Amino acid sequence: MKIWVNEQLDPGGIVYSCIACLDEQSAQDCHETWLKNLTEEHKIEGWSAQLRTVESWDQVPVNALKLSF
Repeated sequence: MKIWVNEQLDPGGIVYSCIACLDEQSAQDCHETWLKNLTEEHKIEGWSAQLRTVESWDQVPVNALKLSF
């Protein structure tokens, strides 16, 4: 199983928000939205968005919104 994990990280590297789902296209769409919403000021401050995959729901951060699609 491949689970797509979108994470928005604050300047300290702490996960600010997280959405996990099984559908690659939905994950890509979400990631693109998060990237578009990062202003230049946010980027300079150190905010970032990342997309990664894991193989188990146990590997998804506990504070994530977990979607079963």
